[in-house]
Amino acid sequence: MHPRILSVATANPPHRVGQSEVRDLVQNLFDRLQGLERLIRVFENTGIESRYLSAPLEWFTQPHSFAEKNQLWFETALDLCEKACREALQLAAIEPKQVGAVVLVTTTGIATPSLEAHLVQRLGLPLSAIRLPIWGLGCAGGSAGLARAAEIALNHPGAYVLMVAVELCSLTFIQGDLSKSNLVATSLFADGAAAAVLGRPGEPGPGTGPKVLGGFSRLLPESYEVMGWDIVPDGLQVRFAQSIPALVEGELGNLIRDGLAGFGLTAPDVKTWTLHPGGAKVLTAYREGMGVDEKSLEASHCVLRKFGNMSSPTVLFVLAHQMYQLERPTPGSKGVLLALGPGFAAEGVVLQW
Repeated sequence: MHPRILSVATANPPHRVGQSEVRDLVQNLFDRLQGLERLIRVFENTGIESRYLSAPLEWFTQPHSFAEKNQLWFETALDLCEKACREALQLAAIEPKQVGAVVLVTTTGIATPSLEAHLVQRLGLPLSAIRLPIWGLGCAGGSAGLARAAEIALNHPGAYVLMVAVELCSLTFIQGDLSKSNLVATSLFADGAAAAVLGRPGEPGPGTGPKVLGGFSRLLPESYEVMGWDIVPDGLQVRFAQSIPALVEGELGNLIRDGLAGFGLTAPDVKTWTLHPGGAKVLTAYREGMGVDEKSLEASHCVLRKFGNMSSPTVLFVLAHQMYQLERPTPGSKGVLLALGPGFAAEGVVLQW
């Protein structure tokens, strides 16, 4: 009996900014970048209207040490995780004492003990709960974390699994890095957290989500430079290639199809796609390369428009949108939750609605 997603909840930091506000700030900060007038147009092409950040815009005009950024990441990320988890547990009507495992995904800060050790005690979860921190999967982490949480739920049928993804991408900004990668990152990335509860209910209620049939991972060989971090004295410096949409339509698309084939599926068999909106061009590439339907694309575009690319939690924001704000997919129909991230990799979760 496959575990089911019982609830999804989201949380964002308090500083909401419009895309035009960020563009104006970046125009000033990158004024010495050659070709800025041409490059700055990327802000109009992202499909983003607003985003949430962990600090006011003025904070980003000054340099900050890695230690300072990471301390702010720890405090803010933990608060957002707690908020999202409490709401997810409430939506699922699950008591904290019923949780048997916690999966926590992040890539934008580091902490030892890891965040979920603190979260277990803040939420009052059993101190015997299984803890699985996952670091370094970037945007693909939300999908991979959901797959790992479902595997734990499958092997521990008597307990519920809490999965949470949190990223504060804005806090990795390095003031003074005038690279094109940094400029593109500032046009896309934002902050947020999302939590999901998985388990095996006797009779799923109207607010519950799909069953998780399994997950798949596919690495694109020798593609380390597509996306990632370089560790520099000021922190985590973004590495970001412009080739991602082309990869979706080409080699990566074939790897995704191979992942689907492992479940006896082809792209046309998928009736609902839950796609991480890496950017407007990436979503267009999904339509062109995978034949993704417009209803699925609109769910991803809506999240991108309102929240930007929050890395790993973003695909769970899309799932929450599909579960609570749209007409439910046909019962029994197949779905795929999919995200791309460093490696370069595709992480997919096969769902049954």
